[in-house]
Amino acid sequence: MTTATRPPSRRSARTVAAAALTLLLMLGTAACTTPAAEIPSYAAVTHNDPEFQNSFRHEFADVDGVRMHYVTGGSGTPVVLIHGWPQTWYGWWPIIPALAEHHTVYAVDLPGLGDSTGTPAGYDKATLARYIHTLIAEQLGVRDAHIVGHDFGAAVAFQYAAQFPADTARLGYLDLPLPGPAIDAATYRAMSWHIAFHSQPRVPEAVVGDDVRDYLALFYPQVAFGGTAFGGTSNRSPFTEAEIDECARTYTRPETLTGGFELYRALDQDVRDTVTTAPVRVPALLLTAQGQLDQVRATVAPMMTDIVRAADVPNAGHWLVEENPEFVTAELLRFLDG
Repeated sequence: MTTATRPPSRRSARTVAAAALTLLLMLGTAACTTPAAEIPSYAAVTHNDPEFQNSFRHEFADVDGVRMHYVTGGSGTPVVLIHGWPQTWYGWWPIIPALAEHHTVYAVDLPGLGDSTGTPAGYDKATLARYIHTLIAEQLGVRDAHIVGHDFGAAVAFQYAAQFPADTARLGYLDLPLPGPAIDAATYRAMSWHIAFHSQPRVPEAVVGDDVRDYLALFYPQVAFGGTAFGGTSNRSPFTEAEIDECARTYTRPETLTGGFELYRALDQDVRDTVTTAPVRVPALLLTAQGQLDQVRATVAPMMTDIVRAADVPNAGHWLVEENPEFVTAELLRFLDG
């Protein structure tokens, strides 16, 4: 006679089920309480951009008390991109992928601006150029860089080439009257209301500090093509909402906002530095807003002896890269390839 196997009791089945449920609850609780990887603020604007993620990266380096931020990618001869006010490295993004197809690109946040944290020894363009040279030439070992700057970044690029000609292959100078022998600081400040305003101690911080994004959104169209700074009536901004948000993210920080205005407050020192600097003899490219070439060239020609190409950018105001990226890219690639 065989003995039939008894089925498990209802009580033991309930015990197994309860244990399984407890395990599931524990796993679920752990999943809910484990924080997702936090995206650093500097990477938020590029986090969901597959073109950036596939080819570029954010990097940091410590230079004389400043934690320098830069973006790099691509391959080929090195190109250093230096932004102006009120922008960051991200102002170059519309043309970086095309440049990176032929060159290794380093888009740098100026010391004290963007996501470069810490206060530089000065905001005069000669001092800022030395910070960038320490990063590029000494720390990264790049001794044959093509240096390209826009706005005050162009003055930094000029000083880089002037102080370190042996480490400068070519100089790209985009849309800035050069403070120096052709235009002194007082005359420079009188060129536009915003230059005089930003040059004042503490005043622009007090006026702008609580409304940085609104101020930037109103300012960008003024110096765009057809804007009021050029005698027009357009209020069209060449910047997307996301681009404005990214600039405002950094300039909303009080120390960064002040650093941006210090670029203007250094004009007297910039003039003195340019006057005492020997002319730059490396091959140079000059690009300006449409209709501004003659005025800007008059300020740079005494200090750049080998301007191999000069052009104003069609249908572009001050924001050359945003307003006509195709033209700027073509000109830069032709120039950089020599």
